[in-house]
Amino acid sequence: MIGYIVDFTVVAGLIIGITAFNGVLLNTLGETFFGGRRRTEIADHSTDIQAGWNQVGGSKK
Repeated sequence: MIGYIVDFTVVAGLIIGITAFNGVLLNTLGETFFGGRRRTEIADHSTDIQAGWNQVGGSKK
């Protein structure tokens, strides 16, 4: 029974890990090859809007 639980845990970890890795890999490939010239347009616009904002929070001691 312990062997079954160990096998199940290993297979579940591999499935979750491979799925997460595929998501990151395909997102990167999609942005690189199919993103076009404007692939960072949203991030750049957000950075432009936030330029000059005051930092929030107290001083770190």
